Order: sequence, then structure tokens, then C-alpha cells
Amino acid sequence: MGAYGDWMIMAIAGCLFTFWLFRMFHRWLHEPASVNRLKLGKGGVLAADDENIILLEQSGYEVSSGKHLIPVPIKVNDVPLGKGSRIYIDYIAVKDNCSYVVKTARDRMPIDWSPSGVRDKLLVYALLLPECDGILFVDAKEKLIRKITFHISDY
Repeated sequence: MGAYGDWMIMAIAGCLFTFWLFRMFHRWLHEPASVNRLKLGKGGVLAADDENIILLEQSGYEVSSGKHLIPVPIKVNDVPLGKGSRIYIDYIAVKDNCSYVVKTARDRMPIDWSPSGVRDKLLVYALLLPECDGILFVDAKEKLIRKITFHISDY
């Protein structure tokens, strides 16, 4: 093939590499700032006798992570508002290569199952972790698991 063939292969490889670099830069440039910003760690310890975990496992889910606490600092007019707030995620569960944020039912914080009630209580988790496929709402007393997904369209 000789020197001419080597140069041709190097030119093609250089063009492909340059195209790949341009695509990566373009994707980075146009990606929203908040995408993939939140990375969850291992979470809390999973209790073997937790009735929510048992219900999830009986339904075919694998609970991969325990409780997570996400601090949310809040400022009003550039002044910190107390110590801020926190968002709690009870578990992360996986089924059929789909991951879900799990919230458990609480007696003192009942959920209104109207569209606006579900939105107000659970949309924050879908926006916080867009890579998850939905939210599972687990009520161990009722032996009920509800899968909630939000479809936000562009207008």
C-alpha cells in the first residue's frame, strides 16, 4: 500500500476523530445545566424485615439502594433561608433494567390521588432524577404498589 495508503488511513481517522470531538462539544454545549447533576450514593442500610422492601421483592423488584437525603439550600434575596430543606428518597428499585424512585405511604402525609395532588407530591422526584423510569408509591398496609410516570411534552 505504501506511504500514500498510510496517509489516507490517517486522514480518514483524523476526520472521524475531529467529527467525534465536534459532536461531543456540541452535545455538551446544548445540554441543560441540570442534566445528570445529581448522583446518588449507596444510600442507607436496607433492613431485611422492612415490609416495603418485602412487598417490592414479592412484586419482582430488586431494591438496590436505601434511604437518601438530598439537602436543598434555599436563598431568598441572596440570604440563606435557615438551614434550607431536604428531599427524602426512600429507596431505589430496579425491575427489567428499569430503575424507579420509591416513595412509601405515610399516615401523617397522605397523598391526594388527583392529577394535581400526584403532581405536587411526586413530580419533584421525576425532575430530580430524569434517568429513572418512574416513581413507585408503596403502601405496605394496603399491599399496593403504584407506578407513576410523568410525560412532559414540549409546547
